[in-house]
Amino acid sequence: MKIALAQLNYHIGNFESNTAKAIDAIKKARTEGADLVVFAELSVCGYPARDFLEFKEFIGLCEEAAQKIAQECTDIACIIGLPTENNKPEGKDLNNSAYFISNGKVQQRVDKALLPNYDVFDEYRYFEPSTEFNCIDFKGHRIALTICEDLWNTIENPLYITRPMDTLIKQQPTVMINIAASPFAYNHDEERIAILKDNAARYNLPLFYVNQVGAQTELIFDGGSMVFDNAGNLIDEMPYFEESIAYYTLNDDASITFTHQSGIRAERESDIAQIHQGLLLGIRDYFYKSGFTRATLGLSGGIDSAVVCALAAEALGPENVMAVLLPSKYSTDHSLKDAEDLVNALGCKSETIAIKDVTDAFETALSPQFKNLPFNIAEENIQSRSRAVLLMAMCNKFGYILLNTSNKSEAAVGYGTLYGDMCGGISVIGDVYKSQVFQLARYINREREIIPENTIIKPPSAELRPDQKDTDSLPEYDVLDKILVEYLENRRSSSEIIQMGFDEATVRRVIKLVNTAEHKRYQTPPILRVSPKAFGMGRRMPIVGKYLS
Repeated sequence: MKIALAQLNYHIGNFESNTAKAIDAIKKARTEGADLVVFAELSVCGYPARDFLEFKEFIGLCEEAAQKIAQECTDIACIIGLPTENNKPEGKDLNNSAYFISNGKVQQRVDKALLPNYDVFDEYRYFEPSTEFNCIDFKGHRIALTICEDLWNTIENPLYITRPMDTLIKQQPTVMINIAASPFAYNHDEERIAILKDNAARYNLPLFYVNQVGAQTELIFDGGSMVFDNAGNLIDEMPYFEESIAYYTLNDDASITFTHQSGIRAERESDIAQIHQGLLLGIRDYFYKSGFTRATLGLSGGIDSAVVCALAAEALGPENVMAVLLPSKYSTDHSLKDAEDLVNALGCKSETIAIKDVTDAFETALSPQFKNLPFNIAEENIQSRSRAVLLMAMCNKFGYILLNTSNKSEAAVGYGTLYGDMCGGISVIGDVYKSQVFQLARYINREREIIPENTIIKPPSAELRPDQKDTDSLPEYDVLDKILVEYLENRRSSSEIIQMGFDEATVRRVIKLVNTAEHKRYQTPPILRVSPKAFGMGRRMPIVGKYLS
C-alpha cells in the first residue's frame, strides 16, 4: 500500500480553499501511484474553528466539502478530518472525526476519544469523546486510525484514564495512522518525537503521523509530519514550517520504503532558529489569511522594534513595511541613526514624525489639572500614547496593520503603556523574552549585519525621560527572564523560586508585577505563540485574584 502524507496549510472556514487543496493533493498523489492520501485533523474546516462550530450551517458546509472530496476518490482513498454531528442524543452535539473515503463515498468514520482541554485547547467545549474504536481494512492492511491526542496518553502523568490504542490493538492492526493539529512551541518537536516513538514501540506497529502547517491568528502549526517503523525508530521527518507531500510504501512485512531522501536532521534546529521560522510564518499567515498586505510599526532604534521590523520585512517583503520614526525631545541622536541604518539595510519604507508638538499640546491642555505637579509617568505615557495615535492614523489612512513590538518580559511585568506601545493588530514578539530577543537579533544578523550592532549592544531604554534605562525600573533581564520562566512556564510559586537560589525580594517584586499587570494583558493584541506557555488564551488568570500577589 502506497501512502501519501499531505502536510498542508489550511484556512479556518475557507471551505473553497481547503477543499481545493485536498483535491489537488489527491490528484498529485494519484499520478504518483498512491493508494491512500492522509490529511490532518479537522482539515476540512481548519483548526481551531472555535465558536464557528456552534453554527449549524458551518457543520453542514463541512459535510458538503467532504462529499466533494469523496467524488475525487474513485480510484484512490483518503483520510480527512472534520467536525460531524453526534449521532447519539446524549452528550455534546459534535464529534471531532475522521472520514475514511474510498470508491467515491465515506466508508467509515472514526471519532476522537481524548479531547484536550488545557493550555490553548478547549475541545471538550464542543466535542463529545468517542468510546467506540474500530480499525479500517484497506488494501490488505488493517489501519488503527487515531486523532492527535488519542496517542498522547503514554506520558508519566496521564491526563486520561483510557488509551484508544489499547482497544484497537486487540483487533490486530498492521499499521497506525495519526492525524493531528499540533501547535508549535520551540520545545515541542522533541516531545512529539518521544511520544510517537513510544507508541510505535509499545504496540510494535509502524506509525504514520500527519500534522498541519500554517498559522491561525496566534497559533502556529509547524508541520514536521513523521514516520516510524514498528520498533519505534524515526525513519522520516517531513519539512517544518512549509507545505509538503511525501510518499511511502507500507510492505506486507510492515517495513516501510520510500524513494525521497529522508528529512531526519543530524541535529535539531536551535530554539532561536525555530522561533525565527515560526514568527515569519505567523506574520505571513496573519496578513494573508486576513486579507492584509502592508504593515507599519513604530521604529525607535531599540532592539525590539528593530527585530520586529526585520521579521516583517522578511515575511511580507520590505516594500510592504512602513517604519515610522517618532522621535520625542528625549530621543537620542544615536537611536535615530540606528533606526535609519536599519531602514537602509532592509530597504523598507519609512517616515519620520516628531511628537514634541503633539505631546506639548496634550500637556498644555492638561495644565489646569496637572498644575505644577512634577513630571512623572503621566507625561511619559502621554508620549507613548501620542505615538499610538499617530501610528493608528497611518493605518486608517493608508490601510496598514500595526505590528506591536512589546516583548514577553515587558508584557509580563507591565512595562508598557496601555493604549500606547501595547496597541496593535498582532503582537509579533509578545511570547519572546527580552534575552531571546537579543539572540533573535544575532540570528537575523547571521549572514550580514541587518540590525545595527549598536542597537544590540546599547542598554535598553524607553527614552521617555532623560537618561532612562529599563534597569531603572526592572531587574537585569538575564535575572528577570529566569524568574519569569519559572513562574510562567514551570508554574512555580514564589517560595519555590526563592528556594532555587533567587533573591527573595526580587522574586516577590517580579511576581507581584506580573499579577498586577494582568488587566493590561487582557487588552493587548493577539500574541504569536512560540513557547509552551504564552500570554493570551493559553494562560487564563483572574484580574482581581490575590493568590501570589
